[in-house]
Amino acid sequence: MPGTEYFGAEERKEINDVLETGILFRYNHDAQRNNIWKAREFEAEVAKLVGAKYAHAVSSGSTAVSCALAAAGIGAGDEVIVPPFTYIASVEAVIFAGALPVFAEIDETLCLSAEGIRNAITPKTKAVLLVHMCGQMANMDEIMAVVNEHNLVLVEDAGQAMAASYKGVSTGLWGKTGCYSFDFFKIATAGEGGVMVTNDETAYKLADNFADHGHDHIGNNRGMENHPVLGFNFRISELHAAVGLAQTRRVPAIREANNKHKKFMMEELGKIPGVSFATIPDPSGDSATFLNILMPDTQSAQAVVAALNKNGVGGFNYWFTNMYHFINQWDHIKEGRVAAKTNVQLLGAPQDYANLNIPKTQETIGRLISFGIRASWTDAELAELTSKIAASIKESQTVTA
Repeated sequence: MPGTEYFGAEERKEINDVLETGILFRYNHDAQRNNIWKAREFEAEVAKLVGAKYAHAVSSGSTAVSCALAAAGIGAGDEVIVPPFTYIASVEAVIFAGALPVFAEIDETLCLSAEGIRNAITPKTKAVLLVHMCGQMANMDEIMAVVNEHNLVLVEDAGQAMAASYKGVSTGLWGKTGCYSFDFFKIATAGEGGVMVTNDETAYKLADNFADHGHDHIGNNRGMENHPVLGFNFRISELHAAVGLAQTRRVPAIREANNKHKKFMMEELGKIPGVSFATIPDPSGDSATFLNILMPDTQSAQAVVAALNKNGVGGFNYWFTNMYHFINQWDHIKEGRVAAKTNVQLLGAPQDYANLNIPKTQETIGRLISFGIRASWTDAELAELTSKIAASIKESQTVTA
């Protein structure tokens, strides 16, 4: 992924700014820091990139989801519709907010579908946690129609889809709150980090308080600040923010290169019978961090995976068997294995997590093979990889014929 591809003078300069002051903490110490405020700059750069009024940087993409839920008012006992295909942090954040996950169907966008959301709504449904997967975006027109019809709160986890958009509006900005991840495997990295975004001032202020033990950040004496709400420590350090700042500036160029490479791969691989691709509701808004291939069925996809492994072609994910991104492997959630009791155990799960009826999701993820796009590929490297993928697909088709 591009976040791991580019690291150089720009990142070192931002880090050195912090090291020269010795102030690694993001708040206060005004006199010593020589006007170096990397977390503030990072937030401003992300807000500019995605078009958000407000951005708040935190320690990880996972804590960004927690902030987004809290700032949107999602908490104890609320039923929240979630996808069964997502990095598990999305579901963990709902559970640790005290809320109750309700799993709904996805479609070939790889995101929750409007129909799936509608079918999962109960009188207790408070919110939808929409996850934009694999660099793409959900079908927002259809989803917003359901959200508005049922007066639901929409929170967006765009951890894998920063810099993606739908009809000119960035992922993360359709709902009450949204968030991005800056871990080591995203389009831009801070090493570890995340950013919550919103266009709602009240939600932003709540996130700002919530992510720092309730501090209101007013005045110049931290020990005497007021605490309008109860919070916890989700702070990002100035060092991580410095890396995230430099990386965020790289994103437009990375996105452009990603799309060029993805277009080439889709054109070449699309010539092979039986190969199709995940639906991209707005191709002009694709961040293109993944090429998402759909084979005709699970059996043929597994044959392709076997051929890719046999031929030493790496850089792909077969999510159907992935331990952290698909519910089939989430036995700890299905069996309620927790370190300490949550509201799922106290109030009871709203579904039988071990026996969900999600045939569309099972069929879609069974067919899906995703390749990470690298912005730094040379034309020769891109052509060679695409050729190897094509050869493996054709080989698998010969074997299963």
